[in-house]
Amino acid sequence: MSIISFGKPEPVLTTGTDYREIWYDNAADHYTQPIDRLALAQLINLNGQHGGIIHARKNMVTADYQGGGLTFDELEAAVFDYLTFGDIAVAKIRNGWGDVIGLQPLPGLYLRRRKERENAETVPGDYVVLQEGEPLAFPPDDIIFIKMYDPQQHIYGLPDYIGGVHSALLNSEAVIFRRRYYHNGAHTGGILYTRDPSMTDEMEEEIEQQLRDSKGIGNFSTILVNIPGGDGDAIKFIEMGDISAKDEFASVKNISAQDILNAHRFPAGLAGIVPQNTAGLGDPEKIERTYKKNEVLPIQRRLAMAINSDPEIPRHLHLNFTEETTVKGAA
Repeated sequence: MSIISFGKPEPVLTTGTDYREIWYDNAADHYTQPIDRLALAQLINLNGQHGGIIHARKNMVTADYQGGGLTFDELEAAVFDYLTFGDIAVAKIRNGWGDVIGLQPLPGLYLRRRKERENAETVPGDYVVLQEGEPLAFPPDDIIFIKMYDPQQHIYGLPDYIGGVHSALLNSEAVIFRRRYYHNGAHTGGILYTRDPSMTDEMEEEIEQQLRDSKGIGNFSTILVNIPGGDGDAIKFIEMGDISAKDEFASVKNISAQDILNAHRFPAGLAGIVPQNTAGLGDPEKIERTYKKNEVLPIQRRLAMAINSDPEIPRHLHLNFTEETTVKGAA
């Protein structure tokens, strides 16, 4: 008797999304991050609900921008990184006399922090942007650093949706499972059973190769079992799973989507969710006003206050949102 199996489980994105204690990497000369930022960046494109909400939140924050030291595209990039990674560093551009003449947000994906050489245990030092070769280093006086609070460490920020990461992954894996199911021929794999005593090793290897070449992508396994002289038909395909009985696709999608909304504190009525009952999702204009008051304005104020209150930033570089959100800083 010979048994040959095909196909191994393929995870979607299971590394880098868990919280890790930070430490100072002496070889790289910077603090490690609590969560892999590349994984956070990939998650946006992996899940429609999570990525859509990040873009919606970014658009709401930037919609009221009236001008200042950042172009609209620069502010959009800064807000996107702030929501995705939990912090943003804005560099002060100086002239030859040391005066600030411009602002430039740094890419959050490659941002790291070094320790202060004279007080290495307590005070973070330079900000660095990783690149090929030597990283770009910025002294703390040249950076306005805005971050969401993380009680477990005070070096980097932490995005506010972290509690919904696994729900976003589950939602994506449910979709990919369904796609692989149909691509695999609408079955979840099975056993190809043969009982032909005259089957040669060459014939068995040929069948094995054909199965390997024709198998669908992903997690569905097909097992070739050859039992010479066994009972039943000469060749039989036995399915190993019943997707209709075991796959809770709709339930997984709905519950995980609700978890993602909760993690972002984002109203279902603004997320394009189709109501499941006749009561609907409420007045979208009232919901938007409430959401803007509770979630959008605080971010606008935090960005404006951090930049406008810096005594080195001249007034013409202050960030200006609509009148109700403008925060006037020092001249």
